[in-house]
Amino acid sequence: MTSKISLCGYCCILGRPNAGKSTIMNSLCGQKIAIVSPKPQTTRDKIVGIRTTNISQIIFLDTPGLHVANKPLNRRMMREATEATGDADVVLFLSDPLTVRIEEELEWLAEIRAKGKVIIVAVNKIDQLKKEELLPLMEKFSAGGAEAVIPVSALDGDGLDILVQEIESRLPLGPRLYPEEMVTERSERFIVSETIREKVFRLTHDEVPYSCLVRIERYEEKSEKLSVVYASICVAKESQKGIIIGKGGSMIKRIGQEAREDMERQTGRKFFLDLKVKTVKEWTKNEKLIKDQFRDSK
Repeated sequence: MTSKISLCGYCCILGRPNAGKSTIMNSLCGQKIAIVSPKPQTTRDKIVGIRTTNISQIIFLDTPGLHVANKPLNRRMMREATEATGDADVVLFLSDPLTVRIEEELEWLAEIRAKGKVIIVAVNKIDQLKKEELLPLMEKFSAGGAEAVIPVSALDGDGLDILVQEIESRLPLGPRLYPEEMVTERSERFIVSETIREKVFRLTHDEVPYSCLVRIERYEEKSEKLSVVYASICVAKESQKGIIIGKGGSMIKRIGQEAREDMERQTGRKFFLDLKVKTVKEWTKNEKLIKDQFRDSK
């Protein structure tokens, strides 16, 4: 903790699946904290990223994508997203203009405003949009109650400086909540499990990524330069096990190699990563297993 007084507060990031919420948080925090993939609904629970500068400390809350939730896992993801707004001084609503459903998004904005929350809309992926398509969309969000509408590209960084200024202007003055060097409150154990899950999302197809969870069975810091991790990738069906393992173990080897290399780039340390694959039948429909997964990730 530090007693330095500055602009300090929570900014909850909401939006539809695949709008770029994790990408924008990683960009704003200057480091990869939340996993990203081209597939929607990659983020399952609330991820905290911290951006500290000379004048402010913004605590970003990355959330699962807003969607119609029918299955137990999806209902839990939606609960994580909506509950996160309770902690927020500012809600950053990220809209993807390439897949926007404006009426649906305006309804979400109305629900957020009904809670008394300040809303800033960031229209993402402007590098892929014509200006004549962008302006009418911005006007609709302004009319829908957004205090500011900022065009951005989370991938290229365009507009992010202006977005940060808009967020800062709505934060209260107060003591900083985290040390300056801290970029997330998540443990390295959690980040390793998410990195493994990201590789499953990127390298496998169809329902397989959505049917897997990653359990860290053992995590040891052998030294300042080496961490040893034993993890299990759990799937919901026996048929999915072979897909994760791959022919001659090729897929599980690739998942492990890419996850290890990613963690080594992020931390500057070496990782020994041992992966196993287990079948936990129909875990996505099991309320207890879902509750345990979200509890273990905290």
